[in-house]
Amino acid sequence: MQEKTEKNVRAAFVGEAKAYFRLLAFAEKAREEGNLQISLLFRAIAEAERVHATRNLNLMKDIIVKDTDTNLESSFEREKSISEVEYPDFMKDAEDEGEKAAAFAFSQARDAETFHAKLYERAIYQSMKEDVKAYQVCQVCGYVTDKKAPKTCPVCGAPEEKFKAIAP
Repeated sequence: MQEKTEKNVRAAFVGEAKAYFRLLAFAEKAREEGNLQISLLFRAIAEAERVHATRNLNLMKDIIVKDTDTNLESSFEREKSISEVEYPDFMKDAEDEGEKAAAFAFSQARDAETFHAKLYERAIYQSMKEDVKAYQVCQVCGYVTDKKAPKTCPVCGAPEEKFKAIAP
């Protein structure tokens, strides 16, 4: 893919992915306010934006999606960078500006990302490829475990019922 087109496809993917999640949030707010038709409109257009994002991602697959070992390694490195560099910087900026809620959210995300990195690292150094089992994801902070859902989330303290199973 040529340089400008690749840059534009990446930008389109990011924009469409952001729109997808933004519109889902708008749909939820409309539903809470009792505007069911507007909620459905936002959900329908969110789904269209997901289709657009997926099409752009498919165009980028040759660029960003490699073999599984390479994908694991790059995912591990990204999680480490996010948890060790980016989120601490985000937290400091939020704290400096007195934005306690954002600092708290960044703190929990940093902690959850640390656990993500550990899962990737285990996958790299152990043969997990044949060991197929469910993961449990905290729907409050994003903590992930490959064990049974804990009674309380080690990152945010959410109860066991806030975990969602991601099963084969």
